[in-house]
Amino acid sequence: MTEQRRPLQPGEASPAFTLPAANREGTVSLAELRGRPFLIGFYRGLHCPFCRRQLVQLAAAQPALQAAGIETLAVINTPLERARMYFRHRPTPVMLLSDPDCLTHRAFGVPRGEFLPEGSSETPQWPYKATMDMFMAARINPTGEMPVPVQPMEANTVLNAKDGFQMEQADEAILATHPTQLVGHFLVDADGVVRWAQIEAPDDPNKLCIFPTPAQLIAAASGLAR
Repeated sequence: MTEQRRPLQPGEASPAFTLPAANREGTVSLAELRGRPFLIGFYRGLHCPFCRRQLVQLAAAQPALQAAGIETLAVINTPLERARMYFRHRPTPVMLLSDPDCLTHRAFGVPRGEFLPEGSSETPQWPYKATMDMFMAARINPTGEMPVPVQPMEANTVLNAKDGFQMEQADEAILATHPTQLVGHFLVDADGVVRWAQIEAPDDPNKLCIFPTPAQLIAAASGLAR
C-alpha cells in the first residue's frame, strides 16, 4: 500500500494548484487567489449523491461567505466536459473545478481508503486501511432521506434513483478508479495558509457523508475574519 500524506492542518501552507473551471472559462490557480481568503471543498464525482447535495449546501453558504470577502470553490473528480454538461442544467454560484485524477485532493492530504487483502494480519487503520467487512458493516443516513441507515453503496443507489441521476460512462470510470476517496474542506487565508480544516469520517465509517452545514462553514469563516 502506498503512503498517504496526512491532511493539511491549520498553520500549514496551501499547495500550489491550477485546475480547469467547469462553470466558467479558463483555469483557477492558487497564485490567482493570492490576497483573497477562500474556502475550498474536495469531493467525489457526480456519482456521489451526498457530494451533489453538499454542493447545494455550499451554494447556500456562498452569499454570506462572499459578503465576508471569502471565495468559495469546489473540486470534484469528474472529467471537465461531464461536469460542464451537468452544471449547465444545474448552475451553481460556487466556483467549480475539475480534477478527475484527485491530484489536488492528495496534495491537500484528503484521505482515500485502501482495503486490506482478505486474511491480512495487518491492523486496520481507518480511514487509510480498512477491511471490506468493516466497510460493509457501516450504516449511514446523514441527510435523513432514507427510512433507516443503510450500507453506503446502497445509500448511493437509493438516492441516485430518487434524484433521477443517470450514471454515464465517465461516472462509472471515476467510481471504479476512485471508489474510496473521502471529502475534505479547508479554509485558506489571504496569504495561502490553512486556518481551518474538516475531513469526512476521520475515525468511523459510520460517519461517511456527514459534511459541514452552511452554518458551520459560515462560523468557520467568521473565525477567519476576526
